[in-house]
Amino acid sequence: MEIVQPPATMKLSAQMFTGDAWADVIYRGEDLSRARANMVRFAPGARTAWHSHGLGQTLYIVEGIALIQSRGGDVLEARPGDVIWTPPGEEHWHGAAPDRFMAHIALWEGDEVDWLEHVSDAEYAGPRSS
Repeated sequence: MEIVQPPATMKLSAQMFTGDAWADVIYRGEDLSRARANMVRFAPGARTAWHSHGLGQTLYIVEGIALIQSRGGDVLEARPGDVIWTPPGEEHWHGAAPDRFMAHIALWEGDEVDWLEHVSDAEYAGPRSS
């Protein structure tokens, strides 16, 4: 057993995020373990680009109001304690509501992430459901 020293907080790339977002690595498995866990914090209005994960992704909302959308679906509003599962290969985005900071823990396996185009303002402002 060991205490693992995580890397410093990193500002996330404008190539994959609109607005300001930061990540803290909680866990990055090596060798046999491919588990990944990051705490991600979004400024109001910040969001990922469209993307998909080869083995899916789980989000646990920690604070604020999260907006999440699968390609072709409504924008979902999620709140602290909500868990969102995105299946393998499903194109989606997630981010903060326009007037709230938001933090989530992102869980996934491996590095198979397909980053796509940025989410348009019209997509971001689309119909919402909870």
